[in-house]
Amino acid sequence: MELFDNLALGFYTASTLHNLFFCLIGVLLGTLIGVLPGIGATATIAMLLPITFQLEPVSSLIMLAGIYYGAQYGGSTTAILINMPGESSSAVTAIDGYQMARKGKAGAALAIAAIGSFFAGTVATFLVAVFAPPLTAIALEFGAAEYFSLMVVGLVSSIALAHGSIVKALAMVVLGLLLGLVGTDIYSGTPRFTLGIREYADGLNFVAVAVGVFGIAEILRNLEDEKTRTVLMAKVSGLLPTKDDFKKMVAPVLRGTVIGSALGILPGGGAILAAFASYTVEKRVSKNPEEFGHGAIAGVAGPESANNAGAQTSFIPLLTLGIPANPVMALMVGAMIIQGIVPGPNVATEQPALFWGIIASMWIGNLMLVVLNLPLIGLWVKLLTIPYYVLFPIIMAFCAIGVYSVNSNVFDLYAVAFFGFIGYALVKLRCEPAPLLLGFVLGPLLEENLRRAMILSRGDPSTFVTRPISATLLLIALLVLVVVFLPSVKKKREEVFQDEG
Repeated sequence: MELFDNLALGFYTASTLHNLFFCLIGVLLGTLIGVLPGIGATATIAMLLPITFQLEPVSSLIMLAGIYYGAQYGGSTTAILINMPGESSSAVTAIDGYQMARKGKAGAALAIAAIGSFFAGTVATFLVAVFAPPLTAIALEFGAAEYFSLMVVGLVSSIALAHGSIVKALAMVVLGLLLGLVGTDIYSGTPRFTLGIREYADGLNFVAVAVGVFGIAEILRNLEDEKTRTVLMAKVSGLLPTKDDFKKMVAPVLRGTVIGSALGILPGGGAILAAFASYTVEKRVSKNPEEFGHGAIAGVAGPESANNAGAQTSFIPLLTLGIPANPVMALMVGAMIIQGIVPGPNVATEQPALFWGIIASMWIGNLMLVVLNLPLIGLWVKLLTIPYYVLFPIIMAFCAIGVYSVNSNVFDLYAVAFFGFIGYALVKLRCEPAPLLLGFVLGPLLEENLRRAMILSRGDPSTFVTRPISATLLLIALLVLVVVFLPSVKKKREEVFQDEG
């Protein structure tokens, strides 16, 4: 009964006109940036962080969440119509979705993607509602040592699941942790790594770092590699799948939902891995594996369900533990901090309307996406013809205005430019910035819990291994690190990410 009461509170909160409006804005904007290749949900949410400062906490988080899972929908449109995924998680959809479009079944492919995504999103939202309260109750029992160990697991997992070299991913985490140390010492009040610049006394501006590393760097990368987009067809028809199409999509959608729901919780981009894992599973269980790569319905239905389920369940560690599962969730943590909310299990008990309002808005947002997306496909097709050189000046101006509006400080604009070039350099060096952002967000929390645990234990480091939960979490982190360095696992991991590329 308590679950139904909480859901009733959530739907009451999410269904107010004010919050419905921002949910609609979020899913529409998410679809838009998913449709336009080269922008991405991470960069967009980073750019919009300054605006959330002016909104109510519930409205701002509902909008940002809508952008995230809305982008999963939009990414499939470009993947199917022009063979250019708008989101990384839609890269697999392009393999068979584009081939379906070439055979004149673009409408059916888009409908299959939308239906699969809606079903998976609905199931994953239900899982969030069911598992969030017990996990929150467990998290309330955590002490400083347990939180420290949990964050170590999160950082190690982000290294294991990052693209490319493990050593580079580890270096990015360390760099993020170092950037998180800039500012005033939390206990002694002594300035650290500020280089004598007073603006650094409160630490690096999270918005400036996020917008620079993801937003500006992404713009620079796209300007270097501007591609001509050729839309397959100006008008898409036949949006209703046939009875045979429905039969072929049911099992892949169910399997994709299960895979995505499980992998979405993992730190480091579960939605992306879920899509690739789903495609691999579908190809192996199929009676006709030779169809894959030539327009197989399962190759669209499974991955699209998996990536949307993964996007939804990645909110579980954020809402229950305050631990981000991917860069977007790290930005959500930043948005909560901007609003004066301390991420973690206390959110559910102290602000239940916000906690359950976000969960309820996911289902409402998914319904909005299905109702709105299919009729608006014609509009999305027209938007694909907009040249990037027209878009990027508008995006950069929007970034600058947004960042300046947070503190009305010109120094933040210099910081954005600096971290924009840093982000671009990381791209050129093939260093994924996602672990850096996770390290930057978790760094201060990691340090705070480390020092608090040491104070409580009077300087005895054994407190981390004598407490059962903390010791178990550290053992998991060590096992993950050992496993990813095993030659066979390392080779398989390289093959997966090479296929993704």
